[in-house]
Amino acid sequence: MMRAICGAVGILVFTSMTACGVHINTTPDPEPAQTQASATGPSTAATLGIPPGHLPPPGQCKVWIPGDPPGHQAAARSCEGIDAVAPAGSWVLYRPGKDKKVVHLREIDRYQAGLVIHVRVYDASSGKYLREGS
Repeated sequence: MMRAICGAVGILVFTSMTACGVHINTTPDPEPAQTQASATGPSTAATLGIPPGHLPPPGQCKVWIPGDPPGHQAAARSCEGIDAVAPAGSWVLYRPGKDKKVVHLREIDRYQAGLVIHVRVYDASSGKYLREGS
């Protein structure tokens, strides 16, 4: 009976469509680059893509907006509370004071500000991807 009703009705509401066995995916598909990075992490050929002169000094952090020119990025600052104010889709760069040769990149969720979804470690001088961080 439900099948006959579903076939006869021209305009269906979502609940009727579910009852008829039609499934609608309401979750947006992730972008291909994010799918690959999430599943396997970046390739070993991946680089940070930030000029070394624009990295924060050791012991400090910097919010970086991918796609914005280096001269338009925020200044380096204390790391305290920086994740909470980082906008959606941004990166928080951190240079540890103990290991000045690396930069930690905390990727902020593209939909929710302040939510760190990945931490990756790069070589500060070459920008080469080294490993997943913690």
